[in-house]
Amino acid sequence: MFQNTAAQERVEIDLGARSYSILIGHGVLCDPASYAALPPDAGAGRKAHALIVTNTTVDPLYAQALHEALTPHFHAVQRVVLPDGEAYKDWPTLHLIFDALLARGCDRKTVLFALGGGVVGDMAGFAAACYMRGVPFVQVPTTLLAQVDSSVGGKTAINHPLGKNMIGAFYQPLRVVCDLGTLDTLAPREVSAGLAEIIKYGPIHDMAFFDWIEAHIDALMARDAAALMHAVRRSCEIKAWVVGCDERESGLRAILNFGHTFGHAIEAGLGYGRWLHGEAVGCGMLMAARLAQRMGGCDAAFVARLARLLERAGLPTVAPALGAQRYLELMRIDKKAEAGEIRFVLLEAPGRPVVRAAPDALVREVIAQSCGQ
Repeated sequence: MFQNTAAQERVEIDLGARSYSILIGHGVLCDPASYAALPPDAGAGRKAHALIVTNTTVDPLYAQALHEALTPHFHAVQRVVLPDGEAYKDWPTLHLIFDALLARGCDRKTVLFALGGGVVGDMAGFAAACYMRGVPFVQVPTTLLAQVDSSVGGKTAINHPLGKNMIGAFYQPLRVVCDLGTLDTLAPREVSAGLAEIIKYGPIHDMAFFDWIEAHIDALMARDAAALMHAVRRSCEIKAWVVGCDERESGLRAILNFGHTFGHAIEAGLGYGRWLHGEAVGCGMLMAARLAQRMGGCDAAFVARLARLLERAGLPTVAPALGAQRYLELMRIDKKAEAGEIRFVLLEAPGRPVVRAAPDALVREVIAQSCGQ
């Protein structure tokens, strides 16, 4: 499973003193070299402790391999295993990490290793940001969605019943280690969810990449190694550029939320975990494209093209019928909302995103169309 079958590639995120590398390849998770040369002031070294934060699904698959890879660099390597699922991205589960840190006498030199998908990465990162006012952490994402999106850029958070990721912090990891071999054990539904975040990068930044995804979607669905390497690397390159320009989402970084305003409403409205995050984002992108079309942006031909690609990626294109009023209520809690005004990432044209408000009447029309009403 962890044979080094492809060359390792590296993407750099330039954030000055907070800069770090994204390592991409087969076998990087279990390679001790992936965790070498972490900054001395971050606690790496024989006197430091490492705490692996993982979940019940990933623990039996990869935790021991990571443990062995970390052993040459740390005095002790321990782990805490969380329940699996978006429904557990909450305060009680977050406290399990704090309980483990405190019970084991972990200090500011302790390094947390987030081993899992987006939920584990967000929670471990948020715990690292909070414990003793900040301890270092490393992202070791094991899902496609986490490798191309949530592990990169320093957004950490937990959910609130009224809104997704509403409680959190910007806190950058020391390194991101993306082992493409871990994608072999994903369920097909999880692969599709990750493809949604890959598809997103085309309309917001690089339509040539969108063309490439269309041409290689079958290979990506089949988990072809070369196709996945290119898709993960290009996605990380785009996100690294955006985050390097706007670390704390004061402007440009908001474009990464294409599809997320509708998508987060779907997740919260259905109950966290009913739809995977990528499924909700995929459907949300189509809804956002339809709204943009109504506002004079991208044309009907692109909306149809996007819908076809989402379907080929195994993603839902019919939104759940929560009711227009419920959608609007949930979207007004979105982090991009200003003074109760919902702001959407829309497309003036494919590859030209813009963040703006939209009339409720048009949003209601899009919701009705997207729910098949």
